[in-house]
Amino acid sequence: MKKDTTVMSAHEPFAEVIESSLYGFLAQSWDANTLPLFGSLMAIRTPERLLFGVVHQIQTGSMDPGRHPFAYQKTHEELRKEQPQIFEFLKTTFACLIIGHKNNMGKISYLLAPEPAKIHTFVYPLSLEINKQFFMRTQYMHALFGLANQVFNLDELLLAMLTHQASLGILSQEQLIDFTTTFSLLTGNDYRRLKLFLQRLEPILQH
Repeated sequence: MKKDTTVMSAHEPFAEVIESSLYGFLAQSWDANTLPLFGSLMAIRTPERLLFGVVHQIQTGSMDPGRHPFAYQKTHEELRKEQPQIFEFLKTTFACLIIGHKNNMGKISYLLAPEPAKIHTFVYPLSLEINKQFFMRTQYMHALFGLANQVFNLDELLLAMLTHQASLGILSQEQLIDFTTTFSLLTGNDYRRLKLFLQRLEPILQH
């Protein structure tokens, strides 16, 4: 019987691209129970560069369009024990926005790549070191605000990204100041929006 969750390791692929564009990609996990965190950074390697994509949507559903999960009035654990076969027909997909790339010389650019990822390219999470290197600058926010119409709620995504950085221990006070300054500029100095955002951010920083 499969476990309910699978721990992902940096540099170990766990999914592959099934749809792709310059702006982002849709990937399917090899195991429906293996999924990335909302706001975390994923990577795709091409011969020319490493593409960075932030997870902004995750969905689990039926692999067969003609079959749909329905309520059994039993707990997840009970179903795992009594009817494990129903989980074999599930799939997990997640969507990422491309917010930067790194060339083979090691230089990070917070821009769209010249070409989209190829279908069936493997997807994997980034190491702590590369996460730290990528988030040292807030220029990734320019790409995110440029793709705001692709996201259900941009502020939610930004909060999730900061939460992820805080959990990795790479969110410094200097980075927070840079983030706040950039956020203010990109929102046209919308004081009300910034104040509400910082109010929601405060509990995250206290953990």
